Amino acid sequence: MKIFLVFLLAVSFGYGAEVVKVDEKYQESTSCKTCHKRIVDEWSNSWHAKSHFKNDEYFRKSIEYVSRKTRKSLNSVKVECATCHNPRISVTDTGMDYEIAAVMGLDKGSKVNKAVNDDAISEGINCVVCHNVDKIHDEYDEKKRGMDRVEWTPSGTMTGPYKDAKSPYHKTIHHDFMDKTPNRLCFVCHANDRSVKGLVFTNMEAEYKGDQACVTCHMGPQKQDVAATFSINGKQKIRSVRNHGFMGAHSSAMWEGALKVALSTKQNNLLISIENPQPHNIPSGFGGRELVLDVIFKDAQGKALGTKTISLTTKYTRRKGKASTPHIAKKQSKDMSIPAKGRKVLKVEKLKGAKKVEVNLSYKLVNDEIKDLLDLKEPIWSKKFTITKATKKL
Repeated sequence: MKIFLVFLLAVSFGYGAEVVKVDEKYQESTSCKTCHKRIVDEWSNSWHAKSHFKNDEYFRKSIEYVSRKTRKSLNSVKVECATCHNPRISVTDTGMDYEIAAVMGLDKGSKVNKAVNDDAISEGINCVVCHNVDKIHDEYDEKKRGMDRVEWTPSGTMTGPYKDAKSPYHKTIHHDFMDKTPNRLCFVCHANDRSVKGLVFTNMEAEYKGDQACVTCHMGPQKQDVAATFSINGKQKIRSVRNHGFMGAHSSAMWEGALKVALSTKQNNLLISIENPQPHNIPSGFGGRELVLDVIFKDAQGKALGTKTISLTTKYTRRKGKASTPHIAKKQSKDMSIPAKGRKVLKVEKLKGAKKVEVNLSYKLVNDEIKDLLDLKEPIWSKKFTITKATKKL
C-alpha cells in the first residue's frame, strides 16, 4: 500500500510554474566577484544577502510560527515565502498532494524537499535575482508578488542599467527599470504584504508619495567608479554607480534624522509633532515595527521627575483575538505610522513641577509582542535605533 501511495504521489505532485534554470556558473556571487568585486563585497554585507531562512532569525522563526499555527508543512511555507525571499527556487508551488506526502513522511526525496535545501538559493537575493529580471508585469493582480510578477532572462543573460555594456562572460541587456524607473523593480517584492487570511498589513507601493527613487536612499547617491574591473584593451570604463549594500531599517545610519520632532505646549499639555519627510510611511516594511517616544520630564536642576513612553506600532490578532504575527493575522490595530510626507501630533500631559522636557525618538525592528511570540534572541531585535532628540523649557 505504501509503495502504491509513493507512486501515486510522485506522479500527481504539482510544482507550479516552470522556472528558468540558472547555469551553475552563474548561481553564486563568487562567480560575479571576478569582475564586480566592489559590488559583490557591498552586497555581501546587505540584508538582501541574508534573505534565505537560514541567515535571518526573524524570517526563519516566522516560517516556523506560520507552519505551526496553520498546520502546513514547513517546506510548503518556505516555498510560499520564497516568492520574494528566494525567487530563483526551482519549485514555485506545492499543493495538497505534497502536504499529504509530508504528513506521511514520504517527501524526503521529493523535488520540493530538494528545492528548499538547494545550495543554489542559499544566498537569497543575490546577483541573479535582480539582474535576471527580464519583464515586470505591473498589470498582474496585485496579489501576485515576487517571482510571480516577473519573467526571467535566459541563463547567462544579465539585465543592467547600461546600454553599451559588454562582457565576454555573459550577455547583457538594458531595461529602464534598472535606471529610469527603478521603483518598479523594488516594488516587485516591497509592496502589498498580506497575511494568509488576506489582510494587507503593509503596502509600501500604495503609500509611496512623490517621484523619488527608492535607490536614492537605499543605494545612496551615484558616484563615478567602475562597475566592472574587467577591461577591454586595458581601459576600465568609468560609470555612474551606486552602492549595493541596500542600507535599510537594520542600519543605524539610515535612521539618523529620518524623522523630525518639534515640541510646543498648550495649556497643561506637551504637543509632540513628528514630521516624516520620507516618501513612505514610517514604520513601514514588514509589519510589527515600532517607533518609541521616551518623554522625560525634569525639574529646574535637570533632575528627572518621570518618563512617559509612547509606542507607535501595529498589533495583530488571529482567531479568537489571540496575538499574532502579521503573516497569519485576521485583524490589525489602528495604523500608528507617520504618513509619507506627513506628520502626526501627539499630546502628553505635563508632569507637575516639570521645568524642562527631553524627547527621544527611536525605532525598533519588531515590537516586544512579536519578539516574544517568535522568541527572538539576537540583540538586533531588541535594539533601539536613535532617530532624533528634542528638548524644551516648560
